[in-house]
Amino acid sequence: MASNYIRFDWAMKRLLRNKANFAVLEGFLTTLLNEKIVIQKLLESESNQEDEFDKYNRVDMLAENSKGELILIEVQNNNEYAYFQRMLFGTSKLVTEYINRGEGYDKVRKVYSVNIVYFSLGSGKDIVYHGKTEFRGIHQGDVLELTPFQKQTFKVDSVSQLYPEYYILKVNDFNQVARSPLEEWIYYMNTGDIPDSATAPGLDEARQRLKLDKMTKEELNAYYRHLDNIVILRDNIYTERAEGRAEGRAEGHAEGRAEGLMEGRMEEKREMVHNMKSLNIPLDTISQVTGLSIEEIKSL
Repeated sequence: MASNYIRFDWAMKRLLRNKANFAVLEGFLTTLLNEKIVIQKLLESESNQEDEFDKYNRVDMLAENSKGELILIEVQNNNEYAYFQRMLFGTSKLVTEYINRGEGYDKVRKVYSVNIVYFSLGSGKDIVYHGKTEFRGIHQGDVLELTPFQKQTFKVDSVSQLYPEYYILKVNDFNQVARSPLEEWIYYMNTGDIPDSATAPGLDEARQRLKLDKMTKEELNAYYRHLDNIVILRDNIYTERAEGRAEGRAEGHAEGRAEGLMEGRMEEKREMVHNMKSLNIPLDTISQVTGLSIEEIKSL
């Protein structure tokens, strides 16, 4: 079944920053954090894209909820070996940026770091991981708790609630039927599709607001270029193309270069069709973008 909906990372870039669409993001965060989340406003995040590669590789959003807590959402499309440290840097930066000079430590803001990764991060069997800070006794094995006064003052039940919390969603590793609201969200993030049976908070709003047919032709072209670029990133095609060009130059014959160029262009078109088909993009749209007939697309 072809997907009729806009992928989550593109929606974060272009649509979910609009206050009218906050309900989509609120539904996802409510599902993930298991508590009602109301986004008060979006804040400026300073993780700027350094280059063209990075523009397609990642996207981030910083939200403040109704309790004054900060929620940093990052989508990463390509492998980064030091991503764990990057998560730490991002939360640490927010903690220090959002406290005014001279304020007491009781004004330190709670930070949630939500990381949606489309690559294999670390070594583990699950698709969703949650990290938090606890202090456990070396001798007794007990968890250090807050005093009743601290609980009342800070309005939390445990020490870990004062510290940043991390969530990692390994989207590409999900290859099963969605059996919970969170899995329904992960299925959408992975495939770009929202089954009629999905009832997780926010997905109904996504059905209404994130439809492909609401985009202009120019927006669609930019969107499909984005999809193609992130697949290229994922498959490391830049490296393969560089190797192919080096081999072509080594042959040194004009005829060989011409044939290689034609074959290279056809191979690029095959890769684009394959990538778009894997993302469940409708055949007539692929035909529009590539210039190939639907019969040719089916045969590739």
